[in-house]
Formats: sequence, structure tokens, C-alpha cells
Amino acid sequence: MSGSGQEARKLWESSWEDDAPVRDTATGVFVDPSKVHLVDHEGRYFKVHGIHMTEPSPQRTPVLFQAGASARGQRFAGRHAEGIYLSGPSKKVLTPVVSATRAEAVKAGRAAHDIRFYTMATIITGRTSREARDKYEDYRRYVTPEAALAMFSGWTGIDFSSWDPDEPIRYMQLDAGTSSALEGFTRLDPERVWTVRELALHNAIGGRGPVFIGAPGEVADALEEWVDETGIDGFNLSYAVTPEAYEDFADLIVPELQERGRYKTRYEPGTLREKLGGDSSWLNDRHPGAAFRRAPYSLQER
Repeated sequence: MSGSGQEARKLWESSWEDDAPVRDTATGVFVDPSKVHLVDHEGRYFKVHGIHMTEPSPQRTPVLFQAGASARGQRFAGRHAEGIYLSGPSKKVLTPVVSATRAEAVKAGRAAHDIRFYTMATIITGRTSREARDKYEDYRRYVTPEAALAMFSGWTGIDFSSWDPDEPIRYMQLDAGTSSALEGFTRLDPERVWTVRELALHNAIGGRGPVFIGAPGEVADALEEWVDETGIDGFNLSYAVTPEAYEDFADLIVPELQERGRYKTRYEPGTLREKLGGDSSWLNDRHPGAAFRRAPYSLQER
């Protein structure tokens, strides 16, 4: 990891010892200077010679999330990411990405489960299937497919305004940063052929992810199916209308998932890293960031 990533992790991990803060109000001493260390870094893009200006959080390095599923992104994630935001309109799109990225983690000396995957999903629900379907049809009255197509053009760098609406979307080589958006609607699921029109209508509400429509039990069935069949760990909730989408999820979907043992029923103590399945509040020893925990010398040694 080049650039600001290394510098930041050195500051987070090695500058302050755990017991450096004293917080002695009687003497007015906040920190023991012998336990605050200089970071001396000279990289290709940045130079850092100094201490971290604040004491570390309980996690030290924040949970490291990454978005992107290109081959380059998978290699990067395999080495560095703890959580990955994904998007794909079908299970066939997500499954190979999850498997390949976990394999990259193993290649990098980490464990496959060191990375958690969260895919984008839009949920439209109601007390009954009919109510949910009526909501969806009502939402569609307000979308503009042309605007959704413009957004997708922005993601990919392809001007779809010149394409025939019924022309099938085809894959083409793009920059690494934009290829995963197009891959999800083309070669990652070749059996599903999307036309420009279908792409625009889907993206108008669902973006690059699935749209789950139905009563609470139907939506819960779909969510469980996606987790069990693709290897993802959870969902990054999108919305068609806010705050209605989130209120519906909390009021209708959460109780259904709790009854199935798929959703927590109380809040446990711990950091975000621990709540997401980490071994501890810190980066585990398999992560390359753990190598930066040693400090070269203390302030008193300057």
C-alpha cells in the first residue's frame, strides 16, 4: 500500500503506546513523553517526520473498507481490506467476486474470513406482497430513466445516450476503476442479457444492486438466500425513498430476521471491528498494518 496509507498506519499503530496518556489533573500532565514515538517515513509521495497529534482510538487503525471488484481491486482488497462494499444485480455476479477476493487474501498470508463483504441492496416492503408491489409501482412513476442512464454513463465512462434503447449492453475494456460497474451487467452473468432500456429502468431504483420487493417473509427469504449462496456477510442498504425505506426495514424486516436468528436482538459491547467479526479491537497479526506497531524512538530520545 503506497501513498498516504502507509504513513497513516504508521502514525496510528506506532506513535503512541497504550499507556502513554496519563491524564493527571493534579500535576497537569496529560501524556508520558517517553511513550510517544516519532514516525520517520519517506515514501514516493509523502514524507512524515513527527508524532501522531492525538492519542489512538481503541481500534488504533480504523476498520479498513474498500469499494470495487475489478481484478486490481480484488488484489488490493486481499492484502489490505477488512470490509468490502460490493454491488451486483444477481447472485451470479457476486459469487465469483467474493470467492476470488477471499483467495487473494489467502495468497497475501491472511485468512479468507479476514474480509467481510457487504453488497448494495434496495428493499421495498409492506405488510403484504400487494402493498409492497404497489409501493414499487408508485416509485416508478417518479423516476427518470434518462437520468439513471446518465448516472451509469458516469460510472463507466460510456455515453449510452447514442445507443438504441433496445440494444444489448456489451462488455468493453475500460479503465480498471470503472470496469466492475459494466462487468456486473455483462460478462459476470452472460446468461442475463441487459438492454439499455432495462438497464436504465433498473438503475433508476436499484442502482447497481438487487431490488427485493415483497412482504417481510418474502424479503427475508431473499436476503438469506443471497447470504447463503454468495458468501457475502451482509447488506449495504440503499433506498428508493428516505426515510420510508429505512423505517420499513426497521419495523418490518428486522423483526422477521430476529425471529429467524439472523439479526441481533441486543447491542453488545465492543468496537466496530469486533462487531464486524474481528479477532480483537486491533488489526489482527495477519494484516500488513500490524507490522507498523514498533516505534523507532521516544520523544525523550530526540
